[in-house]
Amino acid sequence: MAPSQDMLTVRRLRLGIGVVGLAMPFVVTIGNALFAGRVTLLDSISGAYHTGMRDVFVGSMCAIGVFLICYRYRRLDDVVSSVAGALAIAVALFPTAAGAQDGPVSATDVLVGRVHQVCAAALFLLLAGFCLFLFTRTDPAVVPVTPEKLARNRVYRGCGAIIVAAVALAPASTLLPDAVQEAVKPLFWCETVAVLAFGVAWLVKGEAIIRDGSGRGVDPT
Repeated sequence: MAPSQDMLTVRRLRLGIGVVGLAMPFVVTIGNALFAGRVTLLDSISGAYHTGMRDVFVGSMCAIGVFLICYRYRRLDDVVSSVAGALAIAVALFPTAAGAQDGPVSATDVLVGRVHQVCAAALFLLLAGFCLFLFTRTDPAVVPVTPEKLARNRVYRGCGAIIVAAVALAPASTLLPDAVQEAVKPLFWCETVAVLAFGVAWLVKGEAIIRDGSGRGVDPT
């Protein structure tokens, strides 16, 4: 049976979210290197706001936010994705204070930066929740559990665990000596790993990877 238009829309939204998530760390890093004239890592992905890649970062986060808000599936998915979408837009509009180069950082900048950090952490945890609890649901009464579905669930759980670990390690990385943070950029790597895990999970849910051979069109579980 051919998938309905609604099913195709759901799949394309999933694919769109996954593609933007996977591309963003590479695009902002490469773009910043081109602007700077040398290869250098950002302090964090969010730090792209304070570089020539500001528009790309803000646009990518807003695109993810709009995709998530427009995502419609089951009621719980709708609520969680809408909250996550609002958080993604907030991450774009409330920039991190880290990496700012235009003069001293004011108290307002610090407050806005804290809002950014809270929204980013909450967003990642909601995305981890998608991977660990929503994407892994299985209803044998609706559709048989296939080997591909079991394989997808392993990917979802792995991606969710990676996101949670990255979120936990990110604040811990700030305790490292300044010289180590400057050389290694641990926050950038924590964010990059979490974003890539998020992107992979949504690509799998969008059936770009590990697709059933039944031709259903969209994983209904």
